[in-house]
Amino acid sequence: MKGSGSVSAETPPRPYSFADGVLTLRLHVQPGAAHSGWAGLHGASALKLRLAAPALEGRANAACVAFLAQAAGVPRGAVKIVRGERSRDKLIRIAPLTEHQFQELQRQWQG
Repeated sequence: MKGSGSVSAETPPRPYSFADGVLTLRLHVQPGAAHSGWAGLHGASALKLRLAAPALEGRANAACVAFLAQAAGVPRGAVKIVRGERSRDKLIRIAPLTEHQFQELQRQWQG
């Protein structure tokens, strides 16, 4: 019979992972917003980031990198868009990052 069986209780992936000084973030970016800032979760597996920059000629990507670098207290070169340069859904890597910097960044996105 269809549908009879145990239901998997898989937990959705977290929007981030942090290990050995490397933070990986799954973001959903909203370019062209009134102001830049964290906007909570997007679904269960991504953080939402609003950016005032338009999605034009790489401006939103540059603003994303600059925002994250400032928020984490790292140089811009420490923030890399691993996947999603032409998409609202992005995979970001920030490294190196100390435990203290990670906790501060996490406090910011949790509001």
